[in-house]
Amino acid sequence: MHLDIGIERSRKNRWIRGVCGGIAYKMGVDPLWVRLGFIAAAVIVPGVSLIAVIVVYVLLGIVLPERSTL
Repeated sequence: MHLDIGIERSRKNRWIRGVCGGIAYKMGVDPLWVRLGFIAAAVIVPGVSLIAVIVVYVLLGIVLPERSTL
C-alpha cells in the first residue's frame, strides 16, 4: 500500500528511510530543516510525544513510495 500525495521517500538524502529527505525535496528546502522540525515536534511542542513522532515517521516510511530516480 502506497500513499499518493506527491511525496516520495528520497534515495539520496536519507538517514533512516528517506522520509525527511522526500518531504524536503517536495517543499524545496534543505532536509536538515525537516529533520529539525521532526525533532522539535517530538521535544518542544506540548502535547506531541516522542513516541507519536516516531510512529508517524515509521508509518510514512511504510506508506510513501520510494523515489524511482535520484
